[in-house]
Amino acid sequence: MFTLVVGDAGSGKSAFAESLALSLPGQPIYLDTMEPGEDGECRARIARHRLARAGRGFVTVERSMALEELALPWESSVLLECVGNLVANELYSSGGGGARGALEGVEALLARCRHLTAVTNEVCSGGADYLGDTLTYLRALAWVNRELARRADRVVEVVCALPQVRKGAAV
Repeated sequence: MFTLVVGDAGSGKSAFAESLALSLPGQPIYLDTMEPGEDGECRARIARHRLARAGRGFVTVERSMALEELALPWESSVLLECVGNLVANELYSSGGGGARGALEGVEALLARCRHLTAVTNEVCSGGADYLGDTLTYLRALAWVNRELARRADRVVEVVCALPQVRKGAAV
């Protein structure tokens, strides 16, 4: 079962996706794609996320790109957090595979686990006044989101912490 969870920043999409992943059978694996970078802000965010998940039963795996190289138990319930980070990492990191590399990584996960819940950001509804690398990123993420939505068994948009099923069975 593949569920794509989409929402704006602060929409509650991550909390919804975590609850969903924990409700599915199999070992819950939290696949964190955020690169810690050199700044303290990213490191602090990662620490907050780890603390929020503590004691909830997730096994955390940190992998910023090349998801096709991961070995996961088939019976696992994987929460991929988040596609937006994955796309940025694959686009801008040395040796990254671009948007296609991000999509291929998610497809590899689908072949390696029974349940995948992927969190992604809604993009391009804020207007079209972007240029350069920002526009390149937004277009790449929008393309990956469309491809994942096409492949997903279920697509859920979270707005103000309220999940709205856009494709597939109710949650």
